[in-house]
Amino acid sequence: MTSTETERSVPKPQFTDAEAGAKEFPDSGPSARRYNYYKPAKRKQTHYEDVTVEVQPDPRHYLSQGWIYGFADGSSGYPLTWTKLKAWGVDNPEPERGPGSGGKPVQDWPAHGWHEFRDPNEEWDLTIFRNNANVERQITANVENARNAKAFEQWNPNWVKFVERHVSTWMHIEHIFGLYVFAACNRSGPTNMHNTAMAVNSAHKIRFAQDIALYNLTLSEEIDGFDGTAHVDAWNNDTEWQGVRKVCEALTAIEDDWAETIFATNIIFEPLLGELFRSNLVQQAAPGNGDYVTPTVMGAGEYDYSQRDLRWSQACFGLLTQDKEFADHNKALMGEWLSKWVPQCLEAARQMSPLWSQPDNKPPRFEDSLDRAKNRFAGILGDLGLDVPKELSQ
Repeated sequence: MTSTETERSVPKPQFTDAEAGAKEFPDSGPSARRYNYYKPAKRKQTHYEDVTVEVQPDPRHYLSQGWIYGFADGSSGYPLTWTKLKAWGVDNPEPERGPGSGGKPVQDWPAHGWHEFRDPNEEWDLTIFRNNANVERQITANVENARNAKAFEQWNPNWVKFVERHVSTWMHIEHIFGLYVFAACNRSGPTNMHNTAMAVNSAHKIRFAQDIALYNLTLSEEIDGFDGTAHVDAWNNDTEWQGVRKVCEALTAIEDDWAETIFATNIIFEPLLGELFRSNLVQQAAPGNGDYVTPTVMGAGEYDYSQRDLRWSQACFGLLTQDKEFADHNKALMGEWLSKWVPQCLEAARQMSPLWSQPDNKPPRFEDSLDRAKNRFAGILGDLGLDVPKELSQ
């Protein structure tokens, strides 16, 4: 007896030769060493550019079908109107797409000026973890060495009260900036390069807030009578901190302009208030009061700002003050921001002045420290090509 197998009636796969899959690009062959879809800042693209530039493609350049997502108000992708600053090309109309136009290059790409920004720190995923891990290892080693050497026993008793009440209070500012300024603005940037730089800035702030919190816990264990919760009362009630607190909370309340928030924080607040407190008070006063550990902790945050966060901010805003189409517009707008935020920061700085008289071994006079901060601030504005506001001379 024999049996005959019948062929089952099931769908068969159909292999198509779609246009995109069949297309051969000059850079995509087996001999190509890199696939380059953007113009590098220098002759050769860097690793930072390869993993950051235009990771999210733009329909004004690549996506023929338009953005695949949108917001409740109808805007989509990376709206260029989320700041009043402008980069060249932003007022050009978006290219009209149609059947077969997907791969067509756009010669007059709208908003091309925004895409000129590159983070001079070249931060991306690996460098974020590497840099912050190195900082953490250094801080941990310093604090551990001080613990083993019983260095905290050398502190002036009045300095202990100053650290528990005022140095620890700075963690509130870093926490607010990390979560509610830089992380909040991160998604509003017009390009991946801006968004990544803001995310890294946020990571610096959150890490530094954690550094101060952990240091506070260590001091609570090592120093008898150290009140690890005193900073909460100081932040909420001490007159010296209410001006700074007011400015911090106002920075989180800026509406519809990510650039104003970043500019007011990194260009105005940090030199006039951040460096004034960290460098010109804490780091100057600590050694004279028997403390060589706190400057290393505060110095880590100071390095984040002076060597990295300020650097990318100057590169970002410097491009805009020299923009070939909107330089005058951008300078005028930043001038308005200076007139708005500089008086608030100077008022907050003067409200902090009683802190300079609290340590037994006092730092340089408050007025001298403020003058140093003003000079530093004026230098930053000069680098950006901005006029120094008249309020700075008051």
